[in-house]
Amino acid sequence: MGESAPASQVRYGGGALVMSPRIVTRLRDAKGTTMIEAAFITPLFLLLTFSIVDFGGLFYAYLALENGVSLASRYGVTGRTLDDPANPGTPLNHQETLKAAMRQGTPTLTIPDSAFSFAHRAPGGAAWVAGTGGPGELERVSVDYTWTFFTPIVGAFFPGGQVTLRVDSAMKNEGSVP
Repeated sequence: MGESAPASQVRYGGGALVMSPRIVTRLRDAKGTTMIEAAFITPLFLLLTFSIVDFGGLFYAYLALENGVSLASRYGVTGRTLDDPANPGTPLNHQETLKAAMRQGTPTLTIPDSAFSFAHRAPGGAAWVAGTGGPGELERVSVDYTWTFFTPIVGAFFPGGQVTLRVDSAMKNEGSVP
């Protein structure tokens, strides 16, 4: 009862399964198992790593957009304008000033003019009206930004490998500052 099975026999549920010594040696040999394990784990590890990088970039872009639109709306409600970078000394109009302030707040992102939308609402009003408002009105700046994933495998989970981020900021227009 206390005897151990010979190398060519393996105990299985009370009976002995007879195997040739060559098979037993092959099963006990661990050569190559590390390579096989690495072949299974490496792609998963790389997918995880690149996913972290992709989503980190996505969250960075979202936070940068939030910060930029907040800066632009804060600047816009004062009524001040910026100078045209192409023609110093020439002031930009209100919408172009807001776009420039947004771009200054997000220097690492390229935001096209078509991504911006402006709306305003009169005090006590129920609906937003397109365009920038005047003194005493609520002013809203919205930006739609398309983020494209770096990794094609991660991007495959999203339509076209892209996500559209939308950020808004609304503040009361204080009017012109002397």
